[in-house]
Amino acid sequence: MHNIAIITLTADIIKMTSALSTTVQALQWTGTHLAVLDQRLLPEQLIYNNYDDAIGVTDAIATMQVRGAPAIGIAAAYGVALAVSQHYQKNKNEWQQKVKEDIALLASSRPTAVNLFWALELMTALLAQPLNDPIAATITLAEKIHSDDIAANQIMGELGADLLSGAKGLMTHCNAGALATGGYGTALGVIRSIRLRQTINIYMGETRPWLQGARLTAWELAQEGIPATLIADSAAAWLMKSGAIAWIVVGADRITARGDVANKIGTYSLAVLAKQHGVKVMVVAPTSTIDWSIENGEDIAIEQRPAHELLPDYYQQDGSLIDAWNPVFDVTPAELITAIVTERGVVMNPTVLSLQGIKNEIC
Repeated sequence: MHNIAIITLTADIIKMTSALSTTVQALQWTGTHLAVLDQRLLPEQLIYNNYDDAIGVTDAIATMQVRGAPAIGIAAAYGVALAVSQHYQKNKNEWQQKVKEDIALLASSRPTAVNLFWALELMTALLAQPLNDPIAATITLAEKIHSDDIAANQIMGELGADLLSGAKGLMTHCNAGALATGGYGTALGVIRSIRLRQTINIYMGETRPWLQGARLTAWELAQEGIPATLIADSAAAWLMKSGAIAWIVVGADRITARGDVANKIGTYSLAVLAKQHGVKVMVVAPTSTIDWSIENGEDIAIEQRPAHELLPDYYQQDGSLIDAWNPVFDVTPAELITAIVTERGVVMNPTVLSLQGIKNEIC
């Protein structure tokens, strides 16, 4: 059965959810520069790097100082605002071309996260209009993209928590929390919301090879005072067989028009295991993560990271016979997904037809 629940971002809902906050901030906008929490150093070091131009923001995205599709999109929006501020003040006659070059640079930083291109398209559309003050206009839009994401996350948290009502336990993969978004989180937003309602056992996979689960999700939940249990990625099947969890709850980097989901490598294997063990799969993502131009997940560009991120140093010497295959994402087909939770509603058993309801709501 295919069904869909639609809600609207009303002022009352936003006011209600605004009371829920998080101490974790991946991005901090000062008005003149973007402070990026370097997530490669967590949990041992809490260091923010400051960027005042698009080149720096591009590097922060490409090197995974900032990661997570929504956070990447927000960072890119601020990157455009910084580009406008830099070039408009230098040359009010030729600044547009320089900004276009910076937007192209930002677009090249990561290929899979659709929120990156969504945010850049919004900023490009704004810059195509006659603007009395381009600097103020782009900063205002970037700030709106940021604040809208936080509000959307909080609403998704409530909707996802509704589905988890009464569940004994859940498992999450990678990090889809405040660190990966404007704040509050997608999958971790649901976890935050359900924890306000009931006690639930939370498990997280370590998420090889970057250990976003072990380093980031564990740290983020600890910051919020939420107890959780870390497992090796390879222990997930045995955990499911034990009956300890009822749901897998994850985020997404791109969702197709039929509901195929690109997410951190390992998500597909969890979904296959969930099918075998009768565990449900929830994907939590804002509508900006849905790529309506792609129907089939096979058409999603999967980013390949350098082999050295996976290989031990010993095998990186010249002449080594050992290489590494290091895809960052995989694609989970829609038929393995129980629910897609967005800020506009919940789609159960996603299909082209059922997701169309979300698209119509946006339009």
